[in-house]
Amino acid sequence: MVVQDIFIYPIKSLGGIRLMESEVEERGFRYDRRWMLVDEEGMFVTQRVYPQLALLGVKLGEGGLEVFHKTDPSKCIEVPFDLATGPEVMVTIWDDQVLAKAVHSDFDRWFSEFLDFKVRLVVLPETSHRKVDPRYAVNGESVSFADGMPYLIIGQESLNELNSRLDSPVPMDRFRPNIVFSGGAPYLEDSLREIKIGGLGFKIVKPCARCVLTTVDQQSGKQGKEPLKTLSSYRSVNNKVYFGQNVVALSLGKIRIGDPIQIQK
Repeated sequence: MVVQDIFIYPIKSLGGIRLMESEVEERGFRYDRRWMLVDEEGMFVTQRVYPQLALLGVKLGEGGLEVFHKTDPSKCIEVPFDLATGPEVMVTIWDDQVLAKAVHSDFDRWFSEFLDFKVRLVVLPETSHRKVDPRYAVNGESVSFADGMPYLIIGQESLNELNSRLDSPVPMDRFRPNIVFSGGAPYLEDSLREIKIGGLGFKIVKPCARCVLTTVDQQSGKQGKEPLKTLSSYRSVNNKVYFGQNVVALSLGKIRIGDPIQIQK
């Protein structure tokens, strides 16, 4: 087994970026889900409710994030990595509340115009700690604005097997993984407990429950019924549909596409 793809999603629920290599940090890959959109009450905003967010792509620029409209790239902005001039804001993501920093009112206006309601762009400072659920944490890890865990791993063969059941195959971007590996049997990740990637240790801590976000076409922003409908017919346990595994890092460093994956447990 080898690493086939590495993805980050710098602004939660916007487009992902495929990287050749990335820095493994405690709360997730560097830049992964460190920014987020919130409404006027500080509640996080996602594709689950606003699938049109899929139309906003993101690139890593020299000094910041380049955000662009996928169907009209002339509509774009650049968010500097180190910009956070606004006030501290208490934001809510699922059951967690965490102190974030507003980035700048210019970006609030840009995103608000796109969504047609008021939102604010916030960033997670290094000084804020949103703890991983203690049932799954290994060393008291913190997590970014990701739904709950620092990393998500999926085998390409698992997607291939799912696509063999679908009338119209779906790409991996429906599932927003961080690490995709090639090799092994479908759903091999379900049986893994501990692995090494390029010498770095990772602990597989729980299966990932899937939601309606998987039904949003990441190129068009349109929503359908698949692949959730088919997945629920054979990957459902206690009314939850599972695909992929959540992971925490046991060591820090860098991993690259092509790195071998060694099963430890």
